[in-house]
Amino acid sequence: MSSLAIFLSVIAAVFIGAVSPGPSFVLVSRIAVSRSRKAGLAAAFGMGTGSVIFATLALFGLSALLMKVEWLYLALKVAGGLYLIYIGIRIWRSAADDLPIDAPTTPAAGGVMRNFLFALGTQLSNPKTAIFYGSIFAALLPVAPAPWLLLTVPPAVFLVEVGWYTVVTMAFSSNRPRAIYLGAKLWIDRVAGVVMGALGARLVVEGLPRHIWR
Repeated sequence: MSSLAIFLSVIAAVFIGAVSPGPSFVLVSRIAVSRSRKAGLAAAFGMGTGSVIFATLALFGLSALLMKVEWLYLALKVAGGLYLIYIGIRIWRSAADDLPIDAPTTPAAGGVMRNFLFALGTQLSNPKTAIFYGSIFAALLPVAPAPWLLLTVPPAVFLVEVGWYTVVTMAFSSNRPRAIYLGAKLWIDRVAGVVMGALGARLVVEGLPRHIWR
């Protein structure tokens, strides 16, 4: 297989992983619909940054380390799960709060750096992402990949992730989805909070020693 074909295969696998529903999708879509398009785009760049960090580390062997040192992987799972649970609780608790009319332009709602860091933290909270990239690279990259592959894969991962979440942001920040959200904010936020908390709880359960559940 040529290096170009390998590159395209890796990017296709990354795209499939990006569009799969998960905490990243829940967070970006909620930020876009409840805050502003600008906030959603900041979150999209946060997700892309988190992905490129994991992808780069996977290229340097982080995924192999996590699979070899089980306690570290499990500890990261529990920590990441607790973080997602915390986010879920925050979303649930704010469900009954009124959304100000000017919410998209207020610093608290639309601060670029705040939303960027919030999304980045969410993306980095799941060590499964590192394993995901490590698995893709192990399956598709040759033992000695061409230097240009090593240089282009991380930025390509960034573009795929940012591109997908930009599409999500544009879709959810339009007038129709925003009107639906404003009309059913309480239940939409509660569902989002439960989903985020459940995803976090799943990580915690997977990270705790198995004998605890016996």
